[in-house]
Amino acid sequence: MVIVIDPQIAGISGDMLLSSLVNLGADKNKIVEGIMKSQKFLQGSTIKKIDFQKIQKCGVESTELILEIDENISERKGIEIKKAILDSINELSLTTKAKIFAESCINTLISAESKIHGISENSVHFHEASSIDTLVDIVGITIALDDLKLFEEKIVCLPVSVGGGTVSFSHGTMSNPASAILQIFKNSNLNIQGNNSKEELTTPTGACILVNLTNNPVQHYPSMNVSSIGYGAGQKDFEGFSNVLKIIQGDQNNFDMDSVKILETNIDDVSGEILGHLIDKIMEQGAKDISIYPGITKKGRPTNLISIICNDEKVNGITDILVLETGTLGIRISDSNRIIVPRTNHSFSLTFEGKSFEIKYKKSTYKEKTHFKIEFEDLKNISKTLDKPIRDVELFLRKEIEEREDL
Repeated sequence: MVIVIDPQIAGISGDMLLSSLVNLGADKNKIVEGIMKSQKFLQGSTIKKIDFQKIQKCGVESTELILEIDENISERKGIEIKKAILDSINELSLTTKAKIFAESCINTLISAESKIHGISENSVHFHEASSIDTLVDIVGITIALDDLKLFEEKIVCLPVSVGGGTVSFSHGTMSNPASAILQIFKNSNLNIQGNNSKEELTTPTGACILVNLTNNPVQHYPSMNVSSIGYGAGQKDFEGFSNVLKIIQGDQNNFDMDSVKILETNIDDVSGEILGHLIDKIMEQGAKDISIYPGITKKGRPTNLISIICNDEKVNGITDILVLETGTLGIRISDSNRIIVPRTNHSFSLTFEGKSFEIKYKKSTYKEKTHFKIEFEDLKNISKTLDKPIRDVELFLRKEIEEREDL
């Protein structure tokens, strides 16, 4: 099963994602009941009405969140919102993955504000995000994802539309996307894009939920058989496009396929030091991989075959590096189709001997066998920081991941 989130046109907000999940089939009564139980943890805010209704957005029948609240609060500390969300999640009967997800969402929002303003996370104050809306979105979406069992599925995301123009808020007016949006996406693999709209299409709450839901960007729909579609409507109406977020659920083929470029050249007069330097520069340029093979050519000359895999848009930059760094007089370029075992990117925060680390790993599952690979740079960083052998660090992290993944 694969889930495709499509925010290419209308972007994403918390209420749009929540509504699309209800439209996809999440139990709206369970969501409403859970949110109503949660409001007691945020003093000064009362939910007068919450419901979901079917509406038309530019001819597309969608689900929209109806929320009426009573509150006179213009700002709250981030840790106050976080405590309310955690208390809410702990009271509800949700899975461990759901609880981790909800906490990660609010942590991302607080961390972004902390970095933007140069203050500690405990000192962060929310203005626009101080409303009970934030709790409704994060708690409601967590319940919906858990109800649909989507924490167990592969989730990918198409480029996220952020809109254009300017945005005005408590700190004044700035160009769109605002700093919070950029900070949230900064450490994510997801792609953002602007358009001709003069509106904010992606909200900070929507962004922080999205980057914790998936770190798997795609440029186009994967090969899949569509089984269900969820349409979630935003509150605004725009001329020229429907303000609707789409979520598509379906069965994916056992393998993904894509097309790449293969660049090859033979080098017979370059030292090993230069080749090592070349590998670093080629990977920094955006190559998918580089291999160097020793061999023998005509007249018994020793040679090194350099073979590089990259996307089409990286060819010119990599070609420049090859010519300038090696002096090669020719490069062979060919197209190659690849079969790819589906994999997903994951990350989590971990405190190890009193120090905090962000751990990234890739997970693949084929014929009910699951494998994962920890990012080597993270292993190297922990090993260096704690002065521990990499093998010991990897063994510890593998046990930690196996527990989190229930392997």
